[in-house]
Amino acid sequence: MAKLYFSYAAMNAGKSTLLLQAAYNYRERGMEVLLLTSALYRDAADGQISSRIGIAAEATLYTSETDLFALIRDAKEGGRLDAIFVDEAQFLTKDQVWQLARVADHLGLPVLAYGLRTDFRGELFEGSAALLAIADSVREVRTICECGRKATMVVRLGPDGRALTEGEQISIEKTTYVSLCRRHWEERMGRFPAP
Repeated sequence: MAKLYFSYAAMNAGKSTLLLQAAYNYRERGMEVLLLTSALYRDAADGQISSRIGIAAEATLYTSETDLFALIRDAKEGGRLDAIFVDEAQFLTKDQVWQLARVADHLGLPVLAYGLRTDFRGELFEGSAALLAIADSVREVRTICECGRKATMVVRLGPDGRALTEGEQISIEKTTYVSLCRRHWEERMGRFPAP
């Protein structure tokens, strides 16, 4: 039985690396996969999932208007398809998450989604909230804070290097993010004074 999987983490945990490795494993066994990634930060021609360690693969771009069920159904009708991989899953809409669940339930294809859980304000993204609610399997990919503890939060830094406490959830500006443990996130956000 196919399932909808969600792997989440803070920034720089290696989510894209894990996605690319899993897709490679399918392909190495002669299986066909479809890679999807958000068009939000991409140029129109740049349909690629890339990792900080230098590996990359071509991907189909999706927007908030893309009907993912129809896109995947059409791809399956056009030839063999064994699994779906979705990067930047936090940018999915709630409806798109349900579309991916239907891909698993009605098309019999496993869907492996990777993304952030929360934004720089500590709030869930729409896609992540829906995935946490309905995915068959949820797993955390771990990364570390500057102190060595598990990082679960992320701060958005302004041009002066200070943590931004306000702003749009999604920023298409070139921005720096830092993954932190909850304690250091609260300190950087000014919610609790450092000792």
